[in-house]
Amino acid sequence: MLFSPKRRCSNSKDALHYLLGIGMITTSVKPCKALKFPSAKFEGPKQLRHKGTKMELTITRPDDWHLHLRDGGLLEAVIPHSASYFGRGIVMPNLKPPIRTTAAAVAYRESILKALPSGSDFTPLMTLYLTDTTTPNEIKLARKSGVVFAVKLYPAGATTNSQDGVTDLFGKCLPVLEEMIEQNMPLLVHGEATNPEIDVFDREKVFIDTVLIPLVQRLPKLKVVMEHITTMDAVRFVQSCKEGFVAATVTPQHLLLNRNAIFQGGLQPHNYCLPILKREIHRQAIVSAVTSGSKQFFLGTDSAPHERQNKECACGCAGIFNAPVALSLYAKVFEEAGVLDKLEAFTSFNGPDFYSLPRNTSKIKLKKTPWKVPETFSYSFGDIIPMFAGKTLEWQPSSD
Repeated sequence: MLFSPKRRCSNSKDALHYLLGIGMITTSVKPCKALKFPSAKFEGPKQLRHKGTKMELTITRPDDWHLHLRDGGLLEAVIPHSASYFGRGIVMPNLKPPIRTTAAAVAYRESILKALPSGSDFTPLMTLYLTDTTTPNEIKLARKSGVVFAVKLYPAGATTNSQDGVTDLFGKCLPVLEEMIEQNMPLLVHGEATNPEIDVFDREKVFIDTVLIPLVQRLPKLKVVMEHITTMDAVRFVQSCKEGFVAATVTPQHLLLNRNAIFQGGLQPHNYCLPILKREIHRQAIVSAVTSGSKQFFLGTDSAPHERQNKECACGCAGIFNAPVALSLYAKVFEEAGVLDKLEAFTSFNGPDFYSLPRNTSKIKLKKTPWKVPETFSYSFGDIIPMFAGKTLEWQPSSD
């Protein structure tokens, strides 16, 4: 059971041992009426004299391994939210036009760097948009550039701006995939079948059966990330594969919401994303996988901002803007599972380890302090509605 102000310990020493045993959790001495300890002296690294405690996590600065930053005014509006808390971000290439070449990726990276707040050390990790006409030589150029770290597979028509995606992976992209193995370049997969005859809630499972399983069997040395998984089928697939070669990113929305969230109290456009939210049994399976401590799962917010007018309309865009709340929500999931000690690996270790990149050296704090999510973020071009707008969250990240 997790420590909280509602939990009473038999004595002060038990409370201290509990707090110190968690490892990442430190205490700050602040008055608190919810829990009182008798005065006592303790042996250990510190002597604590206090009437209460406030929980605080200090973890290695996380990275976001699946991020949409858009471009233009939208880029300038949303990037401060990610840059405040994350050290690096795998930036998705589904712009208009998509980022198909290394030269385009380098140019897009420059626009991201220019949009960063002054003094920010956030590092964008660029990706290429895989198409039927991508060449092996482009993969070589990408690796030599030092700024492109992966290639993104969008099945044509799967999600926002995916009309230029792949139509025949094995028939048209096999030489490129083989070169990616040579260059140790991961393939990031939007795992949904796009045949219109397939039920939208079954698209992930069908894609696993028809594309991913044959892919890892044919190219076992290809590093594959199944992005934003949504089903127990995806969990089982990843777990069945060799660690270090197949992994998955997991979003806050797929950990906390099921498909009822799209329809409760009327249609909720700001809970609409692709892949679409699934049944509760799938959400529970993903939570179990993420909180198990497995190295094959890591943080990827899939934060995907759209202007309010493009969400609340007759044909609303898919995407949830969660960058301002993501770390708070991940902490909530791990706390409720009773494994806050495993949060840091999920947020900060598993991703860079899979990508063969160094872990961040800076730290970030999350304090158990209630805070209210803004109802909206307003800009000159319009409003953006964040995930859980207007709700009160219990964990508040701090970049100090």
